[in-house]
Order: sequence, then structure tokens, then C-alpha cells
Amino acid sequence: MGKKVFFNAGVKIQDQGGVTIDDGALIGHNVVIATLDHSLNPKHRGNLIPAPIHIGKNVWIGANATICKGVTIGDGAVIAAGAVVTKDVPACTVYGGVPARFIKNIQENV
Repeated sequence: MGKKVFFNAGVKIQDQGGVTIDDGALIGHNVVIATLDHSLNPKHRGNLIPAPIHIGKNVWIGANATICKGVTIGDGAVIAAGAVVTKDVPACTVYGGVPARFIKNIQENV
């Protein structure tokens, strides 16, 4: 856990795969950070599949977003409210939607 990390009300972290949150991250209301998934195969659906999550420096995750297993969110990125992040997010970008997709780049001097 980094320095000056902010968690708003209702944040849920399910950490069986490992979660790293770097300095200055802002985590909005009711965000879910889930390091586990299940197999799609009905015979193996009860098996848990863990993978780590890494949230970079100065990341802002909007309210009600879900961060799924194995995701890395790059430094300075913004995740829009309600997004479901299933893939890595590059630094200094905005991602949103279900599933989350690229919206725009962030100019660092703004």
C-alpha cells in the first residue's frame, strides 16, 4: 500500500491473488477489486483462478467500477465510474464502459 492512498465508502477488496496500490491512488465509492475468477467449464467452475492486480501511482478509479484479476492500471490513469476493467490500462489514459475501453489520453501538464 502506497502513501496518500484514499478509499471512499464501500470499497471491497477480495485479495487472494495479491493487490498492489501505489502512492496517491484515489478509489471511489463501492469500487470492487477482485483477484479471483472461475473457470467457464461447468465441471471446473468451482475452481478459483487467482491473479494479481496492480494499481499505479496517482490512479483515479471512479465510483462503482470493478477491477478484475490480472489487471495492471498504469500511473496517472483514470477509470470512469461504473467501468468493468478486464485488461491492462496504459499510463495517462482514460478508460470506461463495460467492458472498459480506451476513451482518451491524458496530457500530463493539464
